[in-house]
Amino acid sequence: MKTYSKSFKALWVGEVVSEFGGAAGGILNGLLLYQVTGSKEWMGALWLIYFIPSLLLQSISTPFLNYVVKEKMLRNIQLIRSFAYLLPLAGYITDKYTGTILGLIILQCTLGLLQPIYASISFSLLPDICKEEKLTQANGLLDATIRLMSFIAPGATSLLLLVSPVHFIYVFSSIMFFISFLSILHIPIRSTEKVATWSKKFWWAEMKTGYRIFFKNPYLLRLSLLSSTVQFAVGAALVIGIPFIKGELNGHSWEYAIFSGAFPIGYALGMVLLTRVPKTPQTMYLGLIGGGLSFVLLFFVHSVPLAWVCELFGGIAFPLFNAQSAAAFQREAPKDRLPQLSAVRLLFLRITMPIGIVFASSSFLHMNIRQIYGIAGAIIILPGLFYLFSSLYQNKLPVNKEKKTS
Repeated sequence: MKTYSKSFKALWVGEVVSEFGGAAGGILNGLLLYQVTGSKEWMGALWLIYFIPSLLLQSISTPFLNYVVKEKMLRNIQLIRSFAYLLPLAGYITDKYTGTILGLIILQCTLGLLQPIYASISFSLLPDICKEEKLTQANGLLDATIRLMSFIAPGATSLLLLVSPVHFIYVFSSIMFFISFLSILHIPIRSTEKVATWSKKFWWAEMKTGYRIFFKNPYLLRLSLLSSTVQFAVGAALVIGIPFIKGELNGHSWEYAIFSGAFPIGYALGMVLLTRVPKTPQTMYLGLIGGGLSFVLLFFVHSVPLAWVCELFGGIAFPLFNAQSAAAFQREAPKDRLPQLSAVRLLFLRITMPIGIVFASSSFLHMNIRQIYGIAGAIIILPGLFYLFSSLYQNKLPVNKEKKTS
């Protein structure tokens, strides 16, 4: 961390505490809602309240992101989220049933609307606060941090539940986001707000321009589509992970806990590996292929320990692709359009995960769990192999030309 700027360190600390608070809050939302309603239908509705407004806003709000002060926007979002996490507690105290549900609905809607804006702006801020040669490691570090927090938060939350009722722990999540706000305050304001005439015509023209730039840049589109294949597979894995370990392999709950924790641990190891390998397109595509291979291997696995190894291997491989592809996107995209293009990229990633969930849970496809793992892995591996061989071929072209001219 010594080699990173103070601004990046402030952003990283803000990410650590907010991801921890958000992961804990996600667990609390489900527990509190089920405690009050006892209804799985309400559980599904709560996620729809999060996703649908979020995706709709993200698809049309991209021009707005080019005309904001990034640092101020990040601060404001974290402060709003800090107060929003107190709503379920206030609702529970006011009216245990109606107040709690209303508080959770407003919280989920707020989080759904703000999260993609925060993610897009923080992604586009990285080139401003990191040296170009550090972009790959910076992206990998932030990504690994998010995954580790999703691994650590459930255990920490369970300890808090031993000493406090569910609704009071929302204060903890609120404090985490407020600490994140305080940390981001240490990022000096470098960007300036651009003045724009916010008419419908201007908004529509700006939105069309952003999408046109994105789709006319084949490299940006390629990186986004490849990342989307990973998110599709992750969505499918969310559905079939428990049935695979507990049903297909006759494992126990503690064995599934290790299975789910193997990936983030592997991701942390992959981040260490990333610092020691050359940052080339070939290593990026090899990381993608290796991650896809971890899904395909689960098609053949017949023991829980081997399933752990596959998840660990996938966690080690994917950072080689994720961090390098994110840094490549940040370098390739026009700087004045990076916030908007980042939002379009994120839209691709967020849409494909629910598609993966639907794919894995659709009974009409008549596929077993192993086949789903195999298909999800193949969807990642095949384009990865194509672009790996394409990059190797392109590297040889200059050599051939030199031979011809000599």
